[in-house]
Amino acid sequence: MAYDEELAARMRTLVAGEPGLSEKKMFGGLAFLVGGNMAVAASGQGGALVRVDPAESETLVRTSSARLMEMRGRELPGWLRLESADLASDEELATWVERGVSFARSLPAK
Repeated sequence: MAYDEELAARMRTLVAGEPGLSEKKMFGGLAFLVGGNMAVAASGQGGALVRVDPAESETLVRTSSARLMEMRGRELPGWLRLESADLASDEELATWVERGVSFARSLPAK
């Protein structure tokens, strides 16, 4: 499955003007990086990936529709996956994009 280009365009609109912004093909999708750190991505598996503080992962999974990203059978705290349906409204998407951008901003630039 190719990444959702419409979702990527919506993300691009939300991150436009962010200092240190770049785009990069990652995880079979299109990632938006701030200071070289991934913030959010339109995933090649559908939906979105959002980078968050690993200490917040458990709470976010418990209180939202997000789930931990899994790679090679291992769950990765700090990396959340959301289905496209969970991001249907602009408000829902903006909340997750801001969460990812805020965390990426808190990291040292690469």
